[in-house]
Amino acid sequence: MESVRVDVWVWSVRLYASRSAASTACKGGQVHVNGKRAKASQAVHVGDKVEATTPGGPRVVIVKGLLSKRVGAAPAREAYEDHSPPPPPREIRLSMPQRDRGAGRPTKRERRKLEQLRGRDG
Repeated sequence: MESVRVDVWVWSVRLYASRSAASTACKGGQVHVNGKRAKASQAVHVGDKVEATTPGGPRVVIVKGLLSKRVGAAPAREAYEDHSPPPPPREIRLSMPQRDRGAGRPTKRERRKLEQLRGRDG
């Protein structure tokens, strides 16, 4: 086996909980291979750098082994070398503003403030 689909690989090494979540992340531009946006069907080879935005935060891994089926956590960790940035300290995570559950959608003004806070102002 020389290559595996990127959506299958990120699912099998447990970066995403389901294959459909991995495929959706690829379609949404949340998975990059060697710095380029990856389609779900793109091939991954040993030595490739895979960057993924997962629910647990950004992940940066180097492919060390190819897997086409989901395996346990220990064998999955052997299939990649993790270069992910450390998560932010707990104090920073708790200080981030969060919207009250059930408060509805943010207004345009609130969205602009959120984007400015996140550094995405255009």
